Amino acid sequence: MLQKGSDSGQGNSSVLVVIPARYGSTRFPGKMLADLCGYPLVYHVYQQARKAKCVGKVLVATDDDRIRKALEPLGVPVVMTRSDHASGTDRIAEVAENCLEKIIVNVQGDEPLLPPECIDAAVQPLLENPQIQMSTACRQITESSWIQNPNIVKVVMNQKGLALYFSRSPIPYIRDAEQRQNIEGVYWQHIGLYVYRREFLLHISKLPQTPLEKLEKLEQLRVLENGYSIAVVPTNYEALGVDTPEDLIHVEKILKFREKEV
Repeated sequence: MLQKGSDSGQGNSSVLVVIPARYGSTRFPGKMLADLCGYPLVYHVYQQARKAKCVGKVLVATDDDRIRKALEPLGVPVVMTRSDHASGTDRIAEVAENCLEKIIVNVQGDEPLLPPECIDAAVQPLLENPQIQMSTACRQITESSWIQNPNIVKVVMNQKGLALYFSRSPIPYIRDAEQRQNIEGVYWQHIGLYVYRREFLLHISKLPQTPLEKLEKLEQLRVLENGYSIAVVPTNYEALGVDTPEDLIHVEKILKFREKEV
C-alpha cells in the first residue's frame, strides 16, 4: 500500500532524485496523472524512488500546475520549472542550478515499477569513484522482438563497463551466422535512468545537440560525442515504461498481482 510522505527519511543527503514530469504526451496525453490503482502514475514512481537506500530527497519537476495540484496533497515535493525545455535533462538541470546536492538522479516519470535497488546500483559508481561523472543502467536481453524494436534502446560497453554507443538499432551486428545461435551477454537494453554529478549535468545541458544525438533522438549520445564517459551498471530490472493506455493497463495488472502476493 502506498504511503504519503514528503521525503525519504534516509539515505545520502548528497543524492537528489528529480522526476521530470510534463503533462503533454504524443501517444498518451496527461499520462503522468493517469489513474493507476487509485493514484497518479507519477506518484508510484515517486514512492519507488523514496525507497532507494542511497537517496536523500526525491522531488518532481514540472511546468504544469495540474501536476502540482494533484501531487502536493499527497505530500510530494514539486518544483515548478520553465515551460520551454526541450528535454527532461534540461528540466533536471534547471532544478540542479538551485540545489545543494552533489549527485542528481534523473528518474523517468513513466517508470512506476522501477525498483529502488536499480537506483542504488546506478548511483554506486559515483559514490565509489570520484572520476566518474555520469552513470546509467542496463539489462541483458535475448528476446528477438526486443532486440529489433527501435523503441528499445540498446547499449554496448567496453571492458571497463563504460558505454561505447547507444542505438535504437540492434547493436552489435553479429556477422557470422553460427554465432547468432547463442546471444547470451551480447545484447543489452538501456534503462532510462541517469545519475550525474551536479556540475557535469549543468555543463552538458549547455552543450548544443550533436549529430548522432539528432539522428538517433538519444540525448546521452551528446555526452559520448563530446568525449565524456558514461558508466553502465548491469541490473536484472526489466524496464517497463508506460507509453500508451494499454501499457497502463498492463502495469496495473502487475501491481494488483503483487498486492495479492504480499
